[in-house]
Amino acid sequence: MTARPPSGQYPSDEGPGHPPAATGATSGPAVPATFLPGRTPPRPEPTAARPGSEPPAHHERESAEPARRAGSADHPTPSPPPGPDASEANPATAADPARRPEAAVGSGGPGPGAPTHGGGPGQQAPADRPRPGREVPAPDQEASSDRQSPDSVASEPAAAREATMSPGRREATTPTGQPRPGRRPEPEDTPGQASAARQDPASAESAGIKSAPGRDSPEPADRPRPGREERVSYGSPPVPRAPRAGEERREEDGGEAGPSRVAGRPVAGDSGRPVAGGGVGPDDGVEDERGVRAAPALGDADRRRLLAGAHHDPHALLGAHPVRGGVLFRALRPYARSVTVAAAGLRARLRAEGDGLFSGVLPLREIPDYRLLVAYEDAELELHDPYRFLPALGELDLHLIGEGRHEELWRALGARPMTHQGVSGTRFTVWAPNALGVRLTGDFTYWDGTALPMRSLGGSGVWELFLPGVGEGALYKFEIARPDGGHSLRADPMARRTECPPATASVVHASHHDWGDDAWMAQRRGGRVHELPFSVYEVHLPSWRPGLTYRQLAEQLPAYVKDLGFTHVELMPVAEHPFGGSWGYQVTGFYAPTARLGTPDDFKYLVDALHRAGIGVIVDWVPAHFPKDAWALAEFDGRPLYEPADPLRAAHPDWGTLEFDYGRAEVRNFLVANAVYWCEEFHIDGLRVDAVASMLYLDYSREPGQWTPNAHGGRENLDAVAFLQEMNATVYRRCPGVVTIAEESTAWDGVTRATHHVGPSGFGGLGFGLKWNMGWMHDSLAYLAHEPVHRAYHHHEMTFSMVYAYSENYVLPISHDEVVHGKRALVSKMPGDWWQQRATHRAYLGFMWAHPGKQLLFMGQEFAQGAEWSEAHGPDWWLLDPSYSAEPDHRGVRDLVRDLNRTYTATPALWQRDTDPEGFSWIEGDAREDNVFAFLRFDAEGSPLLAISNFAPVVRHEYRVGTPEAVPVWREVLNTDDRAYGGSGVVNAEPLKAEPTGWHGRPASILPVLPPLGTIWLRPA
Repeated sequence: MTARPPSGQYPSDEGPGHPPAATGATSGPAVPATFLPGRTPPRPEPTAARPGSEPPAHHERESAEPARRAGSADHPTPSPPPGPDASEANPATAADPARRPEAAVGSGGPGPGAPTHGGGPGQQAPADRPRPGREVPAPDQEASSDRQSPDSVASEPAAAREATMSPGRREATTPTGQPRPGRRPEPEDTPGQASAARQDPASAESAGIKSAPGRDSPEPADRPRPGREERVSYGSPPVPRAPRAGEERREEDGGEAGPSRVAGRPVAGDSGRPVAGGGVGPDDGVEDERGVRAAPALGDADRRRLLAGAHHDPHALLGAHPVRGGVLFRALRPYARSVTVAAAGLRARLRAEGDGLFSGVLPLREIPDYRLLVAYEDAELELHDPYRFLPALGELDLHLIGEGRHEELWRALGARPMTHQGVSGTRFTVWAPNALGVRLTGDFTYWDGTALPMRSLGGSGVWELFLPGVGEGALYKFEIARPDGGHSLRADPMARRTECPPATASVVHASHHDWGDDAWMAQRRGGRVHELPFSVYEVHLPSWRPGLTYRQLAEQLPAYVKDLGFTHVELMPVAEHPFGGSWGYQVTGFYAPTARLGTPDDFKYLVDALHRAGIGVIVDWVPAHFPKDAWALAEFDGRPLYEPADPLRAAHPDWGTLEFDYGRAEVRNFLVANAVYWCEEFHIDGLRVDAVASMLYLDYSREPGQWTPNAHGGRENLDAVAFLQEMNATVYRRCPGVVTIAEESTAWDGVTRATHHVGPSGFGGLGFGLKWNMGWMHDSLAYLAHEPVHRAYHHHEMTFSMVYAYSENYVLPISHDEVVHGKRALVSKMPGDWWQQRATHRAYLGFMWAHPGKQLLFMGQEFAQGAEWSEAHGPDWWLLDPSYSAEPDHRGVRDLVRDLNRTYTATPALWQRDTDPEGFSWIEGDAREDNVFAFLRFDAEGSPLLAISNFAPVVRHEYRVGTPEAVPVWREVLNTDDRAYGGSGVVNAEPLKAEPTGWHGRPASILPVLPPLGTIWLRPA
């Protein structure tokens, strides 16, 4: 016997949402292996099981002997049991389109594990039914009714353990808490699904099957009764518990407090003594079994695989199926004392087979529209049978998934609340082609998936189960039966909502947000980002204002960004990630915004608020790699699936993560659909794709011998190239006005070239809209790091960017990467004293905003924060506190950024021809001894802006600069040395008249004064 740990002692580090492993020895009563932390211990079992029937411990279940398969290797076919009843199906039901056309199941004697007494013919006990029109709740339910809310789960009683178990049996245990209440979802209708035909009451009576008194037809499960709760549970019975950690927080944040269950309801309980195999004895007061024949026993292989969670088609074994002489019903309900089939005019109890299986053949002409009445020790639940439903995923979806062309993959896979065949519930689907079997588990099963095996849909690799009564807010995972015979619990790769880390369970979600950004979306569709103002404020949401939720950020961030004049915000990755210190760049939930700040609808609220303020939203997207967490994507179904099978190709050498297998159609589809998902579902205006260089090169950060060349002997990752081209083409086709941005640090040709334009390297363009200009950023920061006296020897570092400025469509980034890990904040990179550092910081921003390309500035740099950024505490907002003595210095820099953005937006010459060489002209690019740079920018009409930067700490009076002849008078529109910005006040207050003196190859010239460490902008007066 394996002992179980006492309350509170669990070696599992997986957090809430995981059944912890049972290890260690204890004295006293055994505690169930799936007992969850934070709950009170369960009550002892009412009866003891026979010796040798103890359930295996968690680690024993995880490493159970693999089930042997029958039939073909991929999709074995259950062998029909012998017997004359297996020859044909009931002709009267063969043509019914509302019923699954399964093979007829024959009759036979009781198989292994069948009950040895009770429930058989000749042992009929008098029925002890509740009085008509009255349903008696269980004592636990009455006691807790004041704490319950509609649509939450019914409390089920503790049940007697089964005395016999097959080798593959994974026994559930009784956790110690009731599920949290939640709102009832509004499921989506699924057209074209027929509901099962109802049973004619006359046929039941003529067959000798008694109907329950006062229950001519079962009450619809999705219709709440006045004053009663609607609850359903698919797992072991609960006992009361204290609230789980984090429940109060989720309720305060406006999220769902728990799962909503809408189908099950408690009915009158049956009393009786438990018997071996989970049945009841002949002296129990239950309905008689006249007319219920013993069902043919399951074959040993089918039974073993079903109980081990390794069966590819449990729907062929469970549910209702027409057979010769009637309809065979079979249910898998561990710990139940009895299972009764209830329909219009029908109430017939099934026979216990052992191991939680119940079955029987009823002499019916057709499959009725039935429910299951599952009785536990002191309560009975009325449920829809999940195994009576047709697949809720269509053939077209499966075809597109198989081809890797499903552009709305999130609508086909994952958890989706819906109405299927007239019943509300949730469709669960997951892609796991290498799995021997998949079972669904969650808080609605008390983290025991024994009763909910999923079916494989053909050769697609997709597993599916429609679960009635489980709705929005329910926690779930998939239990994967691996090819090596072990089991693992996995979060849903397509989950649209997750628990807040460190918890790892997925959450059933349906969006209820009503968008209010129609004007913004209409404007976006007609825009060309290359010819529009594009000034980006980069934000790490969790640390911008630590402690704020998405909705609280929506009250502050849009106003702040709009006041500073930025046109866009770029959010560092918001997809769910387990480690906050990764800043979001090690993603496990690609389809779910992080739950740290709220729900997906809360994030939509933030995006909506930004759009209404006229601010575009760009999100960092990470398709380059993913972490190795055992509950996430790594070897998801027991073999490499999302990652390449070759370990040298799979492992990312820099970050200890795994790369995606871009050559696999389904994996490529997973990522392409994810890009579309963020743009369509969350109205994201742009995707900045992280670490593109690591995707493009097979030898990225790898030494010789650590990588394998491509088919042509080169180092280019051809699969990654094809993926990026497909992603960009798909996003631009489906989402007009959206821009994709590549963080690509090499000289790869054609990053922003159209995919159908083949370049000198033989590749078509990658199809991005913009590319980060990493070369400009490194060169310009290196120049400024030198003392002014040494800058003359590095003058080319500021001018070289114009050699390639029009080879791609560029963004000039001063991003988070440049202000962390010892690189120092932007102002701290500048040499000199505090005044010189601030002056150089301001002059550099003026030079950057005038340079061809779009601008990006990381938070905190807009007010010259001197310390590096830390995700733990965010920007040093205290620097802007009026009580701080140096506050004017920092506020002055922020005021400059505001004026830079406003002047930039109002001056088309600074953005209208960013990608056109005719929009730029050097005036003075070689004044290395003076540390001066002067150039012109032109708009589409030819109107110029003259920018002059002096990176020397001296004033240059009457510094002659050549100008176009057509402009007779110039005026200063911006000066970074203005006293309002904390400068020395060296400005050109009066208009500057052009003189007919040729200079710098121009027919005219002006004589402005150049401030020390300053940049000035001049426009025609």
